[in-house]
Amino acid sequence: MTMDAGFAVIDVETTGLFPGSHRIAEIAVVHVEPDGTVSNRWETLVNPQRDLGPQHIHGIRAADILHAPLFGDIAHDVMELLTGRVLVAHNVHFDYRFVSHEMDRAGLELPFEAHECLCTMKLARRYLPGAGRSLKDCCDSFGLELANAHSAGDDAEAAAHVLGNYIRMDAENPEWFTALDRAYFASWPIAEPKRLPRAFRRSGSDPQPHFLERLVDRLPEVTGPDEHNAYLAMLDRALLDWQISASEADGLVALTDSLGISRNVADQLHVSYMISMLAAAWEDGIITPEEESDLRIVGDLLDISQESITQGLAGPVIGQDEQTGAAVQSLVLTAGDKVVLTGEMSRDRSDIEADLRAAGFSIHPGVTKAVKLLVAADPDSLSGKAKKARGYGIPVVGESYLATLLRN
Repeated sequence: MTMDAGFAVIDVETTGLFPGSHRIAEIAVVHVEPDGTVSNRWETLVNPQRDLGPQHIHGIRAADILHAPLFGDIAHDVMELLTGRVLVAHNVHFDYRFVSHEMDRAGLELPFEAHECLCTMKLARRYLPGAGRSLKDCCDSFGLELANAHSAGDDAEAAAHVLGNYIRMDAENPEWFTALDRAYFASWPIAEPKRLPRAFRRSGSDPQPHFLERLVDRLPEVTGPDEHNAYLAMLDRALLDWQISASEADGLVALTDSLGISRNVADQLHVSYMISMLAAAWEDGIITPEEESDLRIVGDLLDISQESITQGLAGPVIGQDEQTGAAVQSLVLTAGDKVVLTGEMSRDRSDIEADLRAAGFSIHPGVTKAVKLLVAADPDSLSGKAKKARGYGIPVVGESYLATLLRN
């Protein structure tokens, strides 16, 4: 068996959140060379031998996996693709546990633990400070397209390109070489691949992301320990189907135990999570009745009082007070505060600037730390101004918020 040095970026789509109770329904492996070049992509659907779980999220249908291989049929193929390479994933804690569990079922064993792998979500804190934890946030930072989120192949390839950018940003970092040596010289099991035909996802339109998924893609990174981000990333997944089942709740409790997160800390993380969701929902200046309903559902799932949710819906939430932990509500601007505009608005730019000046604000041409607010034609804008504003912690709101701003 020959081995190649490099990185193997994996992604799995699953029937649920926890290995053992749930199974892999799709897996992809993308190779990245030591210099950051993406060199190979392999993917297949997998028959999980059980119901497919949240199909509205991953989009896999029963007909798609009817003739797909079992994981046991491809285990040696997957192991061959991993052999000698550093295992990488976005939120590697999740993907590693599923792959390791399925390998164990097939009589194979990965030669290292999750903490010895690389995580593009964790590395974002070093190379993309201020970016969110989602894969889409990392892709946006590099101008990469994430065509079909929750497709294992596209997610793995996107994470591979993110990794490649990290490597090129810091090519001489000895941590890359240490990881490569550890993986290359590890005691890998002998793989006897069958090289079965791959069962690709059927072509067709992917479901449009739900409101909650769009919010999750914009949630900021947590400044606390990596364990907190790992827990919140799992919470991201759990909430995408707008419910937390009894088994998911049990699994989340077990996860907090394994990560060393106390009940009190978990409650604090839930509050922070809800405040972040409210802030993301308010970015366009309005919350629709449907959005309010979904946010209240999330509040119930996180055991947050409806009274607190009502308060958060009363006016724009822009963050969390570091001292008290309370939501910081409304954009408190005073005469002379600097406001920046970006993007093509529905109204003439000069008219908007005139209205803002009449209200006492100062129109500023560029984003500096002295700017109090950025108004974007698209609050999800990836413009240089929007990226810099988010990096400085300056609120970014949509054009529709101008009416509220001027009225206040």
